[in-house]
Amino acid sequence: MQLAAATNESLAHLSNNLIYASMAVYTLAFLAHIAEWIFGSRSKVARTAAALTTTSQAEAPAVQVRSKGGTAVLDKPKVVTRSAAGTRDVPDGPGAAGGTVQGDLYGRIAVSLTTLGFLLATGGVVARAMSVERAPWGNMYEFSITFSTVAVGTYLALLVLKKNVRWLGLLLVTTVLLDLGIATTVLYTDSDQLVPALHSYWLYIHVSTAIFCGAVFYIGAAGAVLYLFRDSYEGKLAGGGQPGRFATSVMERLPSAASLDKFSYRINAAVFPLWTFTIIAGAIWAGDAWGRYWGWDPKEVWSFVTWVAYACYLHARATAGWKGRKAAYLALFAFACWIWNYYGVNILLNGKHSYAGV
Repeated sequence: MQLAAATNESLAHLSNNLIYASMAVYTLAFLAHIAEWIFGSRSKVARTAAALTTTSQAEAPAVQVRSKGGTAVLDKPKVVTRSAAGTRDVPDGPGAAGGTVQGDLYGRIAVSLTTLGFLLATGGVVARAMSVERAPWGNMYEFSITFSTVAVGTYLALLVLKKNVRWLGLLLVTTVLLDLGIATTVLYTDSDQLVPALHSYWLYIHVSTAIFCGAVFYIGAAGAVLYLFRDSYEGKLAGGGQPGRFATSVMERLPSAASLDKFSYRINAAVFPLWTFTIIAGAIWAGDAWGRYWGWDPKEVWSFVTWVAYACYLHARATAGWKGRKAAYLALFAFACWIWNYYGVNILLNGKHSYAGV
């Protein structure tokens, strides 16, 4: 018994060390991403601003005719897909590295460090699970370290799938460091066993899907935030305005507003069915643990409010009059509901979920 207790304590200590080590590596990744953006600002590529015109979008793209020997060759016009009403025909920017070799080098270093930080954080989560001999999702500290790890894992998976998302790296690493900082200082809880109500296989099903959904919703919200900034930048240029030098240097390297809008929508739409399953699984678990499927507990209410908000977003996004900025604001409101459901409800409101503590 004493040997087992000592082993669990050692594993808990190892978990803490791995989480702190991941924070150190994420800090280095943050600095590398900063360097990527700095050196990328020296890019000599054509500026996005040059591609912005005030011509009507209804105008058909011109067909280019070039001569190849004695034969005339017709080049097919580039088709631009508009994901929001009024979207401008603007190409994507070259990325944070700005098309420069040195910027790209620092970007690759940042991704490598982010991968190392992810592996260390994953080790910390696994060690925590081994120390408590259960799923490491019994309190807010454990939820937070797992949430940030899944968010980084999702980002890295998109990179492996050859998706153009490296522009998200700086924002992601910054918020992950903030999340881990809060977890290790304000939310930290010593390893302990769960109350009887949580001893169920539904812990693995319900909480794991909630963590994954939250991490993916975060990726979608980040895309919506950047869409709003990029859309304002494009609108100002199209209206003849002159954004500041810093804004121009950053915004011109991001994907176009149309691409960011589409990215955010696809991410949120893909994970919404899983969030629906999460709520259903929670209701089934509540029936097993408390003898009722729904009791208007604050956590249950705000989970449903979050579901309604995302359902409204998806419906609005598919409606012609609610695309673009309006839909982005609604997506951010929905994610704010998810954040409140996690931090606000757990800390400020009392309910049957309060047994988990912070």
